[in-house]
Amino acid sequence: MCNLCLSRRGLLSGMGGLTVAATIGAVSTKAALAQPARSADTPDAALARLMEGNARYASGKMAERDFSAGRAARTQGQAPFAAILSCADSRVAPELAFDQGPGELFIVRVAGNFVTPDGLGSLEYGAAVLGTKVIMVLGHTSCGAVNATVDALQKGNTLPGHIADLVRAMKPGIEPVLKTAGPDLQQRAMIANVQANVRRLQTEKPILGDMVAAGKLKVVGAYYDLPTGKVMMV
Repeated sequence: MCNLCLSRRGLLSGMGGLTVAATIGAVSTKAALAQPARSADTPDAALARLMEGNARYASGKMAERDFSAGRAARTQGQAPFAAILSCADSRVAPELAFDQGPGELFIVRVAGNFVTPDGLGSLEYGAAVLGTKVIMVLGHTSCGAVNATVDALQKGNTLPGHIADLVRAMKPGIEPVLKTAGPDLQQRAMIANVQANVRRLQTEKPILGDMVAAGKLKVVGAYYDLPTGKVMMV
């Protein structure tokens, strides 16, 4: 191969590391031009807004909203201040639990609230392009996916279809809890699963981990208490 071709190949290879950052920067700039004003511009403010909304929800003092208002304006863009990695459980509705209207939360849901490749890409898009300031991994009490994982690991159950994939995905976070004595195993397993996925998101490269290190993003864990509606940080 000629020296010119080799030089060109080397140049392109060296530029590879810049491609992701440049692409995200270009898309972010374009998206920012279309976005409405964000309701929280720092990670701490975003987390505080979430918890203030949950306090309203749990006390039965939710803000009154006309959900049709702003519908046309939202076609111009979105500026969610927080992303939620939530369980798919039908009893948990993040917009209600945090008393937020349309366009405020960027939500990824899967039974067991664990990180999947598609979910990770979505959360990266939310942070790098849409500008979310906090990612909350949100578990909940009486989680069927967690309980099924605990039972499968203890009893060797074989679950049908792709349900078994949930157990395989949640096993790394939950299995250590089974080796420690203590009450409320399912509650401890639920919290451990949340914390394991928080740790993963905090260090994921090349996007989320770098944003966390730079102080542009916060990743936190919490769980929703079904009887009270309160969100507890873990």
